[in-house]
Amino acid sequence: MKMRAVQVATAGGAFELVERDLPEPGPGQVRIKVEACGICHSDSLTKLGAFPGIRFPRVPGHEVVGLIDAVAAGVPDWQRGQRVGVGWHGGHCGHCPSCRRGDFITCIRGQIPGISYDGGYADYMIAPFEALALVPGELKAADAAPLLCAGVTTFNALRHSGAGPGDLVGVLGVGGLGHLAVQFAARMGCRTVAIARGKDKEPLARKLGAQHYIDSGAQDAAGELGKLGGAVVILSTVTNGAAMSAVLGGLAVNGKLILLGVAREPIEVPTMMMVGGRRSICGWPSGSSRDSEDTMSFSALAGVLPMIETMPLERAAEAYERMMSGAARFRMVLTMGH
Repeated sequence: MKMRAVQVATAGGAFELVERDLPEPGPGQVRIKVEACGICHSDSLTKLGAFPGIRFPRVPGHEVVGLIDAVAAGVPDWQRGQRVGVGWHGGHCGHCPSCRRGDFITCIRGQIPGISYDGGYADYMIAPFEALALVPGELKAADAAPLLCAGVTTFNALRHSGAGPGDLVGVLGVGGLGHLAVQFAARMGCRTVAIARGKDKEPLARKLGAQHYIDSGAQDAAGELGKLGGAVVILSTVTNGAAMSAVLGGLAVNGKLILLGVAREPIEVPTMMMVGGRRSICGWPSGSSRDSEDTMSFSALAGVLPMIETMPLERAAEAYERMMSGAARFRMVLTMGH
């Protein structure tokens, strides 16, 4: 039996729609009949060969939703026909220092679908059972897919941030991650402030649940946050170091800037302000398969949905370019059309 897959043959190469033999799962693995796969900016790591150790040809995709099609030996609990997702966390070793603490997302041998092994730009894919997350029946496959990376990253960071109902939470950037972060913060009962450049994003930010909006292009974002009492947490979803630096002064005493987006340039940190107010900066790397389940369950319960555009698998190259150029609002999702 054959299947379709979209692969990258060499670093920097074009996307190629190819026909492959249907893969068979090995011990501890399942085969997933893919229904939808989100396109993430991190897929560029595969496209460009920018991740250490990546081998080609490689099928990208780490926001995968589908049905278990085959179960190999050594797979506990999971059964054929179950609806599952696989996100950035694509498997862990189980015995490194992080895994022994149950911190699977920072496993030193952690696997990533579409990088460590072939991902979801295909009709079928193979995944280790520890990477599987159960998808709620209330969520459509195309809506659930982005929650397995953009969703779990923002949800998981916020729920572990220390911020609670009534606390002031800032979301820097209203894009692929930010539009979900605003929804999560608002649904968790936080006083939510969206921070973005330009007034054009304010109507959407407020529609998503933000009580306040700061135009960082025309206003001093830190000063405006200060007028509101200072942010207990700021979730930074942008990839601009200067923009991150500019909001530090808007943190309350004991406030925390959590970095979700990765900037090429460093952040400038005023040390006296950080020391005097016990303020801090930290990063947050997605979450485990169980965290993905929690993210999707909360989303289904609270009505959090990504804003997506869909395209069929054979238009993967076009969908990727639309995502990377910023033309999509906000996430592109490939559908397999089985």
